[in-house]
Amino acid sequence: MSDKRRGFSLSYGFRIAAVATGLFLVTLALLPLHLFCLAFHIRLWRRIPRLWHRAACFLIGIRIHVHGELLQRRPLMIAANHSSWKDIIVLGAIADVVYISKAEVKAWPILGTLARLQRTIFVVREERRKAGRQVNEIAERLVGGEIVVLFPEGTTSDGNRLFPIKSSLFGAAVSAVDRSPDGKVYVQPVAIAYTGIRGVPMGRYYRSVAAWPGDVELMPHLKGVIRAGAIEVDVSFGEPVEFEKGSNRKQLSALIEERIRQMLSESLRGHRRF
Repeated sequence: MSDKRRGFSLSYGFRIAAVATGLFLVTLALLPLHLFCLAFHIRLWRRIPRLWHRAACFLIGIRIHVHGELLQRRPLMIAANHSSWKDIIVLGAIADVVYISKAEVKAWPILGTLARLQRTIFVVREERRKAGRQVNEIAERLVGGEIVVLFPEGTTSDGNRLFPIKSSLFGAAVSAVDRSPDGKVYVQPVAIAYTGIRGVPMGRYYRSVAAWPGDVELMPHLKGVIRAGAIEVDVSFGEPVEFEKGSNRKQLSALIEERIRQMLSESLRGHRRF
């Protein structure tokens, strides 16, 4: 092995070790307080994960650029496009949110534990007998003031496009309308676009570094992200859509899809500076 190649390997290995050590120390510092808050129902538990996500973004090398503002009205659901596990730490670094996730994630090593600690709402989409209970849980969390994040595509993309969103996944927003103080539930479209790498605009070819399609194993992908060292991401908050009693769910979901698609396209074409 040449000296240059050996030096690169050592540098890469050191970076992985530094990121892993940093995340371990941050988790060690925040976990006792977080568990205490969860045990005694202290609302500070909502803020602690944001500190962890911010530290994770810093250590991994993810630089976030926010466009627009998070809606302050409640109940609030965020509907975002989904291309990677990084979407979770990116949104988590911006706001105090909880996620809706497929039930399989609960059993994943490390990530599953972190998801449970953040009080992720796990759903089993294939079992209709559980659907009502799951919708009710999401509705209760919304009415309780939590910001619930939904990835309505139902899967991850390659980061270059938005898959059609599933209107059925907004059932919880509809269900929460009757329990909302003003008879409304707000769904805010959000576009997450990975736009740069090491200070250079990221094209379609290199976006595979950021995106995590379902057929790619997690660990090799994670190593690739750490090797990249500096990834730029644009997060755009769009105009919210109001769900009210009698609202047409399919029409509103189509409007949400249109707004996410437009914001994503603008970011990927470089119309939003990073």
